[in-house]
Amino acid sequence: MASTSDYDSLTKEEREIRDKEDRAREIAEQAALPYTWTQELGELDVVIPVPKGTRAKDLVVVLQKKKLSVGLKGQDQILGGELCREIKVEDSTWTLQDNQAVLVHLEKLNQQQWWENVLTHHPKIDTRKIEPGNSKLSDLDGETRGMVEKMMFDNQQKQMGKPTSDEMKKIEALKKFQAAHPEMDFSNAKIS
Repeated sequence: MASTSDYDSLTKEEREIRDKEDRAREIAEQAALPYTWTQELGELDVVIPVPKGTRAKDLVVVLQKKKLSVGLKGQDQILGGELCREIKVEDSTWTLQDNQAVLVHLEKLNQQQWWENVLTHHPKIDTRKIEPGNSKLSDLDGETRGMVEKMMFDNQQKQMGKPTSDEMKKIEALKKFQAAHPEMDFSNAKIS
């Protein structure tokens, strides 16, 4: 995250580019989480996908003032940790939707504060740029959407140990160069 003074020294165009990049990175980071979440000033909803056919009695859900964990009995928890802020436990609930997702509804203790993340160890969002109503990929302009899709693709590729889109471009360029120069030996070439 750039410092405020650094941001202030940028031109309007540079700020717009920085904002788009930050927004795209934020969306990609949030998309990589094992859940989706939306918030209003006073409440927060977290949707955690679970295997199809899961029953309520298969779940272990813990809701505490500053803690949340969701998991399946006898397995690793799907998510767990310290909440970003305190909740009203008595007004917070969870339900199983269509035997394939857990909806956790959290009532914020401080109803005038946006949360930066659900769990303190997860990537943060920039609460200064929150626009009420959750933004979807389809709502973004073409350029920002492209950046987000590229980041999400690269993230998935890395997790599977496959090359990112930039690495794939380099490999493709090297192949074209090799085809154009069959007289050269590329057996020891390394791509960096």
